[in-house]
Amino acid sequence: MAIPASILKALDEPCVITREQVDFYQKNRFIKVKQVFNEETLDYFNTIISDKVSELNRIETKLEDRSTYGKAFLQLFNLWREDERIKQLIFSKRLAKIATDLMQVSGVRLYHDQALYKEGGGGITPWHADQYYWPLETDKTVTAWIPLQKTPLEMGPLEFSAGSHQIVEGRELEIGDESEVQIQQRLRVTDFKHVIEAFDLGEVSFHSGWVFHRAGANTTNQTRKVMTIIYMDKEMRLKQPENKNQINDWNTWCPGVSVGEVINSSINPVLY
Repeated sequence: MAIPASILKALDEPCVITREQVDFYQKNRFIKVKQVFNEETLDYFNTIISDKVSELNRIETKLEDRSTYGKAFLQLFNLWREDERIKQLIFSKRLAKIATDLMQVSGVRLYHDQALYKEGGGGITPWHADQYYWPLETDKTVTAWIPLQKTPLEMGPLEFSAGSHQIVEGRELEIGDESEVQIQQRLRVTDFKHVIEAFDLGEVSFHSGWVFHRAGANTTNQTRKVMTIIYMDKEMRLKQPENKNQINDWNTWCPGVSVGEVINSSINPVLY
């Protein structure tokens, strides 16, 4: 079924990012932008993405029997390849231009997308930095975190340690109990502000690959539904992987690309 014209317009209509917003992002390496999408657009994609998550989810283990990571969320990747309508959201010029403007680059390409559905009663998402997983040469990366509903504190919205991309300790930790404890201890003795805020309907956050972030538990009986898109500088090159997770990401998200080359594979299109 075709996407309504009003939603296609909402996906591509430019969003003006001010100099102040760029400066805030460059300093803190995260920013929350209000009214990125309207209610009609979010309701539409909430239904479509939720249906696709239900269709593709293969996790049958009870919530209480899962690991900390497993309790954090249901995670499904590259839904743009599973549904043409979801592809329109992932390829949104409105979002890609915001990512381009915040990073101050000439354009962005897709690394990959992922749905992050934190079930009612779901646990915390431990402190971590995403770029630990990525075999990317520079830190010119940004993730758009798009809640598909209003997200109060009780649902476990994303939290940030503002400016913590400067911290080197903890970058070698994959997400889990150890990263939650060690990074929390490190952040406690710094002056980086811990930002915990609800997300209004239509509000989207953008965070860089090395900024530390986490999410609280979902203490409601409703699922916290979030779609994420990871962007990288369109000139991003593949680096020599430094851990097993980066080797896996190379094979999965940068197929056929050699170390030192621009990541211009068939699944890393330029979006803006």
